[in-house]
Formats: sequence, C-alpha cells, structure tokens
Amino acid sequence: MAQKLLNKARETACLKHFSARTEDAYVEWIKRFVLFHNKRRPAEMGELEIRSFLIHLATAQYVSSSTQNQAHYPFVK
Repeated sequence: MAQKLLNKARETACLKHFSARTEDAYVEWIKRFVLFHNKRRPAEMGELEIRSFLIHLATAQYVSSSTQNQAHYPFVK
C-alpha cells in the first residue's frame, strides 16, 4: 500500500487535532478498506466501494453502527 496515502491521512488527522489513537484507528480503517478491495488504489474508487465495504462490515463482520461510523469517517470529504 502506498505509504504516501497513509502519511497524508496522518497529516490530515494531525491538522484536525485528532488524538494519536484516533489517527491510528483511521489509518487502520484505510488499510482494511484497500485490502478489502484487493489493493486497488483509493483514487480509483468511490461511493460504491465505500458502501460495499461498510455493508461487508455490517453483514459479514457484524460490527456495530458506531464502528461503521468510525470506518466511514476517513472517507468523508
């Protein structure tokens, strides 16, 4: 996975004054998203891929709605 993308995510989280733990959590969600989509570049994906990832979390991983919200936040523009 492109380290550049993850560095940009960390930089953005820092600029928003997120805690280090929140920053780490969002970076992990980005990694999981990319791996779920077979390492496709996020720039090539959009709402459809985000939606399918969140549906997978709900139906296959049985995550709570608050976890889904946390997973979705890094993709909110």
